[in-house]
Amino acid sequence: MMFGRLERTQGPQPMSEINVTPLVDVMLVLVVIFIITAPLLASTVKLELPKTDAVQTSAVPAFVTVVVDKTAQVFLNDQKVDLAALAGSLKKSAAANPDTEVQLRADEGVPYGRVVEVIGVAQQAGLNRIGFVAQPKTP
Repeated sequence: MMFGRLERTQGPQPMSEINVTPLVDVMLVLVVIFIITAPLLASTVKLELPKTDAVQTSAVPAFVTVVVDKTAQVFLNDQKVDLAALAGSLKKSAAANPDTEVQLRADEGVPYGRVVEVIGVAQQAGLNRIGFVAQPKTP
């Protein structure tokens, strides 16, 4: 009696192509993370901003950022300036666009008098829209 040989079917062949879908997914997640964290890294002056429960306002189209740090030094758009130079720069901003908002970021340890000086310089320059930047309270 002769027995026939059983044919084995070959299983599926290993895939020789790289599946790029997971790679694209990871890259998109990284892009989203960088987009979210980029605005947080915008200011290079380290501050302890006061905390508040106030609602965050929407972004304004034209603004300048004035920072007063712990040592009461004044920065305009992350560049250290004195009050005279600040007044000149704010006058130029007011001449270009009178609706420019001054976003004031003052450390919570700065004396109130120094903050009032900066506000007075901004108002004398013709900028009356002043926004105080604070951090939301954590529950």
